Amino acid sequence: MKISAIICAAGKGSRAGFQRNKLLVPFQGANALYYTLKAFEGIADEIIITASPSDREEIAAIAAPFDAKIAEGGQTRTESVYNALREVTGDMVLIHDGARPFVTKEQIKSVMGCVKEHGSGILAMPSVDTVAIAEDGQISCVPARANVYDIQTPQGFYADDIRAAYERAIKDGGAFTDDGSVYSKYIRPAHICAEGSAANRKLTFKEDFATPFPAVPPVNSGDRAGIGIDVHAFGKAQPFVTLCGVRIPCDTGLIAHSDGDVAVHAVMDAILSAAGLKDIGNYFPDTDDEYRGADSMALLARVIKIISEKGLKVAGLSLAVQAEKPKLMQFTDQMRANLSRVTGADKERISVGAGTSEKLGFVGEKLGICAYCCAVLEDKKN
Repeated sequence: MKISAIICAAGKGSRAGFQRNKLLVPFQGANALYYTLKAFEGIADEIIITASPSDREEIAAIAAPFDAKIAEGGQTRTESVYNALREVTGDMVLIHDGARPFVTKEQIKSVMGCVKEHGSGILAMPSVDTVAIAEDGQISCVPARANVYDIQTPQGFYADDIRAAYERAIKDGGAFTDDGSVYSKYIRPAHICAEGSAANRKLTFKEDFATPFPAVPPVNSGDRAGIGIDVHAFGKAQPFVTLCGVRIPCDTGLIAHSDGDVAVHAVMDAILSAAGLKDIGNYFPDTDDEYRGADSMALLARVIKIISEKGLKVAGLSLAVQAEKPKLMQFTDQMRANLSRVTGADKERISVGAGTSEKLGFVGEKLGICAYCCAVLEDKKN
């Protein structure tokens, strides 16, 4: 069965007050749309993003690493989804708000399972609040809380069913806020998939963008956390930079005593900091010819051996790289895989964000690259 995903990204996000599409503003090293697409990567065989004409070029650049297609956004969400459904070639379609970047792959798969079993699947969370229906400012009905859900996305359907429902909705001139409502009106009552969560919230207001993402690995009692920061300037005569062991094409390399892997240097400092040890300059001084042109991933392996001798192992890493050039998003998965292989940490507990400095400072002026890392270590016995 071919799975298609529609990502709704044609809104203006006026309530967020950014004066531009909220899905495209810098957000924790990338943007919300990028993280949403990452959630569907490896699950959907086809991804279609709705985009307004003014955002089409920028969204197309973000979509390219995911081989996603662009559908023209309409005046309403209903029109945008209808346009995207006309491009769908899959048997099942998952429709998701681009402003929900925290959705998990497990939740997406739960919706798919619900569609297979019931014909539809609406991700939802049982309401924790009492909800009232009001008319003219007065409560007219209080539904039993056990029957009330907070509706989320993705919402899944067989493509032929939801396409037929939307065709009728467009013909009737209706405007709906979610897809389950369209399906329920024109096909049959949609089925709840009660695997939603408070974490799968929608980014609506500016303050919503202050929540850290990718999430820093949680620190349990007895765990240790450390921070590492490193900077390298452009100027080496080579056509690439190396980040987490990945050679990335660039018009210039990074100046350094070693291979200039600024990302791994931040990771090493974060790990050593969490272990209560001195920084990498103490272990691998740039005055020692032994480390001239050294492979930083090999040095990272030595750092892992050092902390292992102290009874510690890496539990998780959150790495953020700031660079105006080169573009990094299509390389972050390989960077995560390399870090997982060398540190021994689960790839799912390693995040790599790639962003710019909005043309501010030395990074913004394309003079160099800066990397920040938070590392969490735990006792090997755990």
